[in-house]
Amino acid sequence: MRFDDLTAPDLAAFEAMAEHVIDALPEVYRDAARQVVLRIEDFPTDTIMHEMEIEDAYDITGLYDGIPLTEKSVMDQPMGPDTIWLFRRAILDEWADRGNVTLGALVANVLVHELAHHFGWSDADIARIDRWWE
Repeated sequence: MRFDDLTAPDLAAFEAMAEHVIDALPEVYRDAARQVVLRIEDFPTDTIMHEMEIEDAYDITGLYDGIPLTEKSVMDQPMGPDTIWLFRRAILDEWADRGNVTLGALVANVLVHELAHHFGWSDADIARIDRWWE
C-alpha cells in the first residue's frame, strides 16, 4: 500500500458524504431534508462562535440554524433558510480521536443529529434513523 497520495477529505468530499446520508434517509424525511441548506465549512464563523459562546472551534462539529418544523407557524417571518452547518476540521479531529468509527459514519451521525433539531425528533426517532449506538 502506498501512502504518499493520501490526503484529508476536502469540503467537496464532506458534502458528498452528507448528500449520501440525505439520500439514504427514509422517504418520509428525504424531500424535507433536501429543503434545508447544507453548508460545509472548515470552521464556524466568528459570529457563530460568539452566539454559541464557544471558545474552541474544535468543540462544534455541526449546527442547525433555523426554526424546527415542530415550532414553525404561518405567522413566522423567515429570517433566512433553515441551514445545517457541518464543520470539517472538528469532525476530522473527533474522527481521529475516536479511532473506532468510519468518517462516513461520523458525518452521518453529526448530520442526523442536526436534522433532528430541524424535524423535532426524539432520541428514539434518531435511533431508528441513525444506528450509531448499535
